[in-house]
Amino acid sequence: MKYKLKVDGMACSMCEAHVNDCIRNNFKVKKVKSNHKNGDVTIDCDKPLDKTLLKDIIDKTGYIVLKIEEA
Repeated sequence: MKYKLKVDGMACSMCEAHVNDCIRNNFKVKKVKSNHKNGDVTIDCDKPLDKTLLKDIIDKTGYIVLKIEEA
């Protein structure tokens, strides 16, 4: 499965790493990639993720999830 997120608040590569680590530490994913310039986060995983939990966990780090869609 693949998810595409729009996340507001990422300003640099450290922000990308923070979001990526947050996702990896809370979900079993194959790959996660963030791009602070356009606010994109892409997640590859084997099983469906709980979108509400995903949003809550990222929001708690100070970034704001604007959209989650399955790709």
